[in-house]
Amino acid sequence: MSSPLARLVTAGLFALAPGLAMAQGQAPAQPQRPAQAARPAPPAAPLPVALPPFYQRAQGLTPRGKLGEVLQREAVATSIPNAQAWRIAYVSSDVQERPTIATALVIAPRGPMPQGGRPIISWAHGTTGTAANCGPSQMFDPAQGLNQYFMPSGNSWNDYGVPGVETMIQRGHVVVATDYQGQGGPGAHQYAVAATNGRDAINAIRAAGAMGLSGPDRRAIIYGWSQGGGATVAAASLTDYIARRGTAFDGIQMRGFVAMAPEVVTAAMPPGELTEASATAFVQGLISGFSSNIFDFAHMSMSIWGAAAAFPTVQMTDIFTADGARVLDGLMRRKCMHVLSDTLNFAYGTSYRSLLSDQPTNLLNWARAFAAGSVAPVRPVAPVVIYWGTHDTTVPPAMGGAYQRQMCGLGGNVSRVQLPGAQSHFTTPGSAEPLYLSWMADRLAGTAAPNGCAELQ
Repeated sequence: MSSPLARLVTAGLFALAPGLAMAQGQAPAQPQRPAQAARPAPPAAPLPVALPPFYQRAQGLTPRGKLGEVLQREAVATSIPNAQAWRIAYVSSDVQERPTIATALVIAPRGPMPQGGRPIISWAHGTTGTAANCGPSQMFDPAQGLNQYFMPSGNSWNDYGVPGVETMIQRGHVVVATDYQGQGGPGAHQYAVAATNGRDAINAIRAAGAMGLSGPDRRAIIYGWSQGGGATVAAASLTDYIARRGTAFDGIQMRGFVAMAPEVVTAAMPPGELTEASATAFVQGLISGFSSNIFDFAHMSMSIWGAAAAFPTVQMTDIFTADGARVLDGLMRRKCMHVLSDTLNFAYGTSYRSLLSDQPTNLLNWARAFAAGSVAPVRPVAPVVIYWGTHDTTVPPAMGGAYQRQMCGLGGNVSRVQLPGAQSHFTTPGSAEPLYLSWMADRLAGTAAPNGCAELQ
């Protein structure tokens, strides 16, 4: 069965983000709410979940300092041979350039620093949830290979771990895996706001470098899956952000970006400048398409909640009833992804659609928010490779195709690699691992990436 996003994409909605002047490479305009509707930010609510002591302390941190500045760290045991690991809390910022605190896991080789230093690999994880206890670094033994909830080998209620990490450590790389803001640090997690999540992946590189773990080396690669795949391609177009000076670790030299089954919202948006009519059709199509089952509805609700956390021009009650917004806000603050969908199923069964408003409002601003939180129409700063499976019904592979056409049109170098066999969304990371490890090694060695745009000619 195809996903709702697949139906939107295959319906011909392959456009760039609305109103984006692609030729000029301008970033999407921020959504605007009429001045009389503006509202002050609500006071922070008491944290409704229990956190380990490290994250309890992180909740009290203030994001003062340079981007990537490490404000707190603790050592973490790891079974990876010849490796050492830490949990850290560091300074980042969101899509609106507001300072934030993000937490992360850092894994580095033991032993003396090589003369040339060590490159940094930044992992951007897939969907885990919106609550403060959903960060993968909080797991009991986080410094290990990828451990997926859905796979038979999974041993937990959430995804955690870092794919390919043992090989990377053996090769002498430093690996940093961000949790994204709000998944351990203070504030609400901006779920699926790729422009925020991508900034966290960039600042995680700065944090690892600021710890002195890379020595003089400034080479870096970002790789991610699903939500993290979207963060990866968003980061690739944050050229000015990557080049920013006055950070805790200036001069990052991005060598490449690896996106596995990336979620790229702009790929499903209507062509041309947004209007009330096109925005209404788009947002209502998303709501309707993602209301066909509990699992999709949970993802959609998380996306709405995350966008509302990022953009003051939109709010939950635009889409949900007052009771629905209240219930879902409470669940988002207390539940991680899989528990959230189970709770909705238990509490509402087939009546979960009753949480939706019969007449959603403010949809033009919602469409603008989705665009502003996705990938900017700016040529990637380094080569991008996308890995996808033919049996992915969670994030439609057509999204990656639309992204490739857009960025190749801007002069970027984007390759798409179809994985062998019938790979689903959840088998993509394991199937892609030997391929991206080889691709990373070539980029770090200075070998030019193949022209991925040639296949479009």
